[in-house]
Amino acid sequence: MTRQFILAAALCALPSFAFADMVVSDPYARSSGPTAPSGAAFMQITNETGQDDVIIGVSADIAAKVELHTHIADGDGVMRMVHVEEGFPIAAGETIFLERGGKHVMFMGLNAPMENGDDIEVTFTFQTASPLTVVIPVDQDRMPEGHSMSGHGAAGHGTMDHGQKN
Repeated sequence: MTRQFILAAALCALPSFAFADMVVSDPYARSSGPTAPSGAAFMQITNETGQDDVIIGVSADIAAKVELHTHIADGDGVMRMVHVEEGFPIAAGETIFLERGGKHVMFMGLNAPMENGDDIEVTFTFQTASPLTVVIPVDQDRMPEGHSMSGHGAAGHGTMDHGQKN
């Protein structure tokens, strides 16, 4: 055997760290009630790709429109949800938290009610990394740890201003 062949074979046997993945932890989705026109998904996404990236889009068949959202205060200090068109940056080795009252995936114009135990397939698109499809369970009863019920809680999430333009 030639030295180049042995070196090539040895390199192929090593695990590849340069092309690691985005890793999703603790995903769940919910709506504010059985007839709510919208819902949201929450989770943590860790960038293990070795390079900075941006979540630039999200898609799912559950709703007419699926967007990346966050909450911002308007001029009167009232919290409002808005579509984040530029996406969510996620530095190499860092974790982004999609959580109630902050960044999240927004489902608008639900095709059917979100019911406990249902699974939702969601695909994230990144600026650099390959698309990532995640199966997210619906958990209507889950309470956020250490957070109030603001934002996506029981207090009328379906009637909040989601930044939709008519």
